[in-house]
Amino acid sequence: MCGRYTNTAGVEELNDRFNVPITSEAGTRRYNVAPTEEVLAIVAPKGEPEARLLRWGLVPTWAKDLKGAARMINARIETVTTTPAYRRLVPRGQRRALQIADGYFEWLKPERRGGRSELGPRQPFLFRVDGGIPFAFAALWTPAKIGGTWISSVSLLTCDAAPNRIAAAIHDRMPVILADRDVQRAWLDPRLGAEEALELCGPLGESRLSATPANPALNKPAEALEGPELLRPER
Repeated sequence: MCGRYTNTAGVEELNDRFNVPITSEAGTRRYNVAPTEEVLAIVAPKGEPEARLLRWGLVPTWAKDLKGAARMINARIETVTTTPAYRRLVPRGQRRALQIADGYFEWLKPERRGGRSELGPRQPFLFRVDGGIPFAFAALWTPAKIGGTWISSVSLLTCDAAPNRIAAAIHDRMPVILADRDVQRAWLDPRLGAEEALELCGPLGESRLSATPANPALNKPAEALEGPELLRPER
């Protein structure tokens, strides 16, 4: 599961990187993006890419409330074409999204101490692409009407991390990262069906991914911490 990520870049850098007008600071300069928050994404509901804020945690069109959305922040690439909430989204370029980021976090499972049952603290690691460039998670989105209000929400795709030793050393899953512009454009292309679109997905090459220890305070959602100090381990 990918449950936290960063989007620390500003509007100007993101405009240059994705060539899509981003007119608001909302969703940018973030160091600790968490589930159920509004996140910056690029979608093409009418064929032309545009930036939008989407709620992270998919709310299916048949949902009556938001209770289950926090559990739907990720979609497994292996089952995305058969899971009811996603199977009608992935074939449609209008429902595929680029969820904008420049890093993501995973937690290394702690080792048992001296054969005893208690565990040490969990250590988060920050993953970056090509030294820290903005990139996109392959994602799916949909609008849903909840209590008379339309809510647009998104879920990012994950894949087996085994082919990428950098990622697999920390976790057995990793997000599907679309790092290059041609692949990002193709993901939103309505001419691509589900099979062709999913051929664009898979684990990023390990030569492009780096991992460094981050601040364990990330795992304290009640504190809602933000800031560059989260990208570095505690001293």
